[in-house]
Amino acid sequence: MDLKLENLDQILEKVDKKPDYDVSKLREDSINDPKWLAFGSGNIFRGFIARVGQDMINSGEFDRGISVVETFDTEIIDSIYKPFDNLALSVTLHKDGEFDTNLIANLVESLTLDNMDRIREIALNKDLQVMSFTITEKGYNLYAPNGELMDVVKADLENDPADAKHLMSIVTYLLHERYKDSGAPVTLLSMDNASHNGDLVKNSVVMIAEKWAEAGKVEEGFLDYINNEVSFPLSMIDKITPRPAEVVQKHVEDLGFTNMDTVVTGKNTYIAPFVNSEEAEYLVIEDNFKNGRPPFEKGGVYIADRDTVNQVETMKVTTCLNPLHTVLATYGCVLGYESISDEMKDDELVALIKKVGYEEGLPVVVDPGIINPKDFIDEVINVRFPNPYMPDTPQRIATDTSQKVSVRFGQTIKRYMEDDEKSAASLKYIPLAIAGWLRYLLAIDDNGNEFELSPDPLMDELEKIFGDRGLGELENISELEEFLQNKAIFGVNLSEAGLSEKVISYYRELSEKPGAVRETLKKYLSEEEA
Repeated sequence: MDLKLENLDQILEKVDKKPDYDVSKLREDSINDPKWLAFGSGNIFRGFIARVGQDMINSGEFDRGISVVETFDTEIIDSIYKPFDNLALSVTLHKDGEFDTNLIANLVESLTLDNMDRIREIALNKDLQVMSFTITEKGYNLYAPNGELMDVVKADLENDPADAKHLMSIVTYLLHERYKDSGAPVTLLSMDNASHNGDLVKNSVVMIAEKWAEAGKVEEGFLDYINNEVSFPLSMIDKITPRPAEVVQKHVEDLGFTNMDTVVTGKNTYIAPFVNSEEAEYLVIEDNFKNGRPPFEKGGVYIADRDTVNQVETMKVTTCLNPLHTVLATYGCVLGYESISDEMKDDELVALIKKVGYEEGLPVVVDPGIINPKDFIDEVINVRFPNPYMPDTPQRIATDTSQKVSVRFGQTIKRYMEDDEKSAASLKYIPLAIAGWLRYLLAIDDNGNEFELSPDPLMDELEKIFGDRGLGELENISELEEFLQNKAIFGVNLSEAGLSEKVISYYRELSEKPGAVRETLKKYLSEEEA
């Protein structure tokens, strides 16, 4: 049985959760009068955001699906969306081994940037409420690693806005078209796992609009429109949606579905007609919408003020989840682990993330009120990370670590530096976490064997420092000392924080010889120490 509309009646008999609406009517109404345009069609979108949208429709308080645009990897649309009539299976993986299968049917059309006429038509619809984004943090960036504008952005600023190529330039063009057509308000909602994600969208759009205004390509009134009629709410999203798992493929095939194979695109995206994800999920959105909004609460979303969203995001990314993930990622790669859940059977690694989270993070985190930080971290350590049915890997989590350290560790260090009663120099385990990343960058595991580092935009710079180092080669420490003063990477100058010597000392121990990583972890995280 293929996952197609012609088999809808059969499909509904096989799934645990299903659309409680007329799928054909929803698609017709949504295409004629779209209210939600989404950029980014990957796993987090299909497995979480689209399901939130479907839950709102099932509640009877929303009557529109989502028009989705893939902005980076068009193979996703050609291989996973169109052959399956834009249907998807969202499979929730419970810790006890039970799977829930949900048919997602509210993705009413799937587009690429080649379909600009249709995208423009949607953007001009006066009833459009939301343009949302799940494009990863890199999708908002306009600058190359050298600090200059990317060539594609430079070209967009010089050319006609209608010829824009970078997504942020394209979005700014669409806003300008909407401004000229009706001036109707709209909301741009990022739901990416990025700090102050709404500000990332706004900063990019405003910069492009200002440059176009200076060049006479758009009217000055367009800037007023962006500032007054377009909102950029913040959000915090948290749900792990790893690559498609073989065990889940077997599950959906046992239900009777065919052609469920995972596709690996030319851009190395792993995607299938199903999405597997954990049970735990959080989405908190700032209540700042300009043209009405979907009833997100009906999909389990927290709607809150800006300060609360900031506090929830800070809680998650600097204390209760992301730092712990990074610890498991870097140490996991060095210790030869291939799954996060297996790492949660490692006494020393569990002790380390507990120390980083409970002992050094929680004392300085702000309680956002709607989600208790202690309860959140309890769930992460006791339920989410140990889930053997969540096939997430330290190698995936280790991707782009240089872009994460400043937020995941630097912000907590900064709070200690700013606290009159606490001292950053007193920290023991966050420095050990940072030293673990440095040890990881040697690309040598704890047995002395080489392994492949995960992709990182600063890899060339990092390899200059760590590429020629081997185990036991501890000279040129001054080079490390200078590296640890880089605020762009660490969020603070670790020397000024009184931590650089401690990090280097840990690094020396971790990289002394094969087996030194395990020895060092045991030394600082024995039962007596823990």
